[in-house]
Formats: sequence, C-alpha cells, structure tokens
Amino acid sequence: MDHRALDVPYFSQWETPEMTLPVLAEGAIALHRDVNWKNSGAETVEEYARWAVNICGMACLKMILAARGEAHPIISLARACTSYGGYVVNEADASIKGLIYAPFVTFVRERFGLAADVRTGLSTEAIPGILATHRFFMASVSSAIRWPEREPSGKGGHLVLVTAADEESVRFHNPSGHERATQADVILPLATFDRFFANRGIAVNF
Repeated sequence: MDHRALDVPYFSQWETPEMTLPVLAEGAIALHRDVNWKNSGAETVEEYARWAVNICGMACLKMILAARGEAHPIISLARACTSYGGYVVNEADASIKGLIYAPFVTFVRERFGLAADVRTGLSTEAIPGILATHRFFMASVSSAIRWPEREPSGKGGHLVLVTAADEESVRFHNPSGHERATQADVILPLATFDRFFANRGIAVNF
C-alpha cells in the first residue's frame, strides 16, 4: 500500500473532532458547545453548526489541500463551493443540499488547480486502480462506516477520503469518525468497505 497515505493530515468536519458522538446524540445543536468553532471561518456559532453537519466533502478537500501545504478554513471552502453550485442553500427551511459533484469538480479546478473527475457505477475492487492513477478518491459511503462491525441501513450520504488501496484493503480518513481509530488512516478490508460504499465518488489529483 502507498505509504504517502500516511503523510495526509487529518481534519474532522467538526473543529473539535471529539464532537461526533454528541452530534449523533443531539443533532447540530451540540455544535453550539464546540469551543473551537471560530477556527472554521464561520461568522457565528449558529452558522458553524448549520454547515458542519453537511460538509464532509469540504473536510476531504481541506485534507487534500493540506497535503500540499495549504491551510483553508472549512466554512470558507463551503462558501466558495456554494458559489459554484456545489451546495444549494434553502433559506426558507435552513436546509443545505450537497455536495453536488459536477459543480465541485469545476470549483476545485478553477480555484485550486486540482484535476478531479466524477466516477459512478464503480465496484469496490476498482478503487485500487483509481488510486494507481490518482492521489485521492473521495468515496461516497454510509456514515455508519465508523462502526464497520455493524450492518448499515443504506449506502452513501457521507464522504471519506481514500488515500491508499490495494487488492485487499482500503485506507481512508473519515471526517466524522467518533474516535481516533475510526478517524485517521482507517484500514478496512475491501469486502467490509463494500458494505458501505455507494459505488460512486470523485477521483482527485494535485
């Protein structure tokens, strides 16, 4: 497996990575207690809490950019991505839809010079081949992947950053892992990853 994967910094989608279990128990309101919220680039704690539950994709992007030495506040990335249509904000009910893949690809190309392309209809066994030609793969999985021993109720809805893969296993950073072992450099067998993988994602190169 590619040892460059170990050089990729980890970031949670929360400014305090330990907030995952409180968010699962209480919802976004728990993030009002995140003492590090200002680091996100949000103007208010309410803005931070509203966005943070929706920006696993921006956490992946933040990690990709950090791997080449750039630091970007996560909410700032989300605002910029929204301007490209990567998120759709409904002011009436305060809902946020996204990440929408095609506008995201345009966003990262124009803003950061990243080469990205959407992949759909992928088998889990195809991931090592993608990592052979691309530095990263943002994989759509069930957020329940933090508990790989459980059976998920569905697939997709959450993005993790795959940093390495071979014929046997996948290594990834999970923006909403609930403890260290499920956050950075998680390694799962391909067969286990397959139970959560929605067969789509975004391949990214510097």
